[in-house]
Amino acid sequence: MITVTTDQQTLQRKAATLIEALPYMKKYAGETFVIKYGGHAMGDANLARQFAEDVVLLKQVGINPVIVHGGGPQIGNMLKRLGVQSEFIDGLRVTDAATVEIAEMVLCGSINKSIVADLNAAGGRAIGLSGKDSDMVMARKVSRTKRDPDSNIEQVIDLGFVGEPCMVDPTFLQSSMTAGIIPVIAPIAMGEDGKTYNINADTMAGAIAGALKARRFFLLTDVAGVMDKEKNLLTELGKTDIDELIADGTISGGMIPKVETCLMAVEAGVRGAVILDGRVTHAILLEIFTERGAGTMIRA
Repeated sequence: MITVTTDQQTLQRKAATLIEALPYMKKYAGETFVIKYGGHAMGDANLARQFAEDVVLLKQVGINPVIVHGGGPQIGNMLKRLGVQSEFIDGLRVTDAATVEIAEMVLCGSINKSIVADLNAAGGRAIGLSGKDSDMVMARKVSRTKRDPDSNIEQVIDLGFVGEPCMVDPTFLQSSMTAGIIPVIAPIAMGEDGKTYNINADTMAGAIAGALKARRFFLLTDVAGVMDKEKNLLTELGKTDIDELIADGTISGGMIPKVETCLMAVEAGVRGAVILDGRVTHAILLEIFTERGAGTMIRA
């Protein structure tokens, strides 16, 4: 009779986990994953380190990860430190010339290079980029309208240097991935008018995922995913489901633009988009390499 010690049982559980992951490693080998990284996952040092390790692991098993990061809180903190006032309209920061200069400094400088450093420290080879590099992303100015409650007239709101992607050229990203490099992209891009624009990171990531025809687009948030009215996680949704959930108020507030971004990505050719809680340790690995998954999958 063979006696199994506690240490051996622990090792056997780890081996079982690897065996469970094996078919998924085979399934996704050579595929591209675009990950929008932000929120508390980026602000917590331990989660940031674990995220970097997870991304490097993906690269080691043959998956091509592309990171697009945000940085709204960090931009807000820097604006306060420099005494620059800012306001938000419909969740978008009104961005004048001074603000976009600070946003570029924070996003392309401290945040981008910190993520690159974490990935390199975890054993990867990462490169920091923005939409400006190699004309990867071209932006157009975002316009918003607001109805005046007294006159009922639609008024155009000038958000300043806030943009949205109008063209994505994935050539440089594809070359980088082929060379074994993990691209880390800040959501800053040049407009056709030659001016610099700050782009919502979710929107930027979704556009890049669509251009790359990524197998998966992961949108890391500070919630578990899309919840029903009883706060149970909805594990898979299609466009019809989403339309119905928005209409009855189940999906509301800030979750609406997130699911719309995911829908745009899958309609552009992404095989599946996942809204995932970035505060959960190894959330991406749990979603990819386990049968149960960890977030809400959105398909066309």
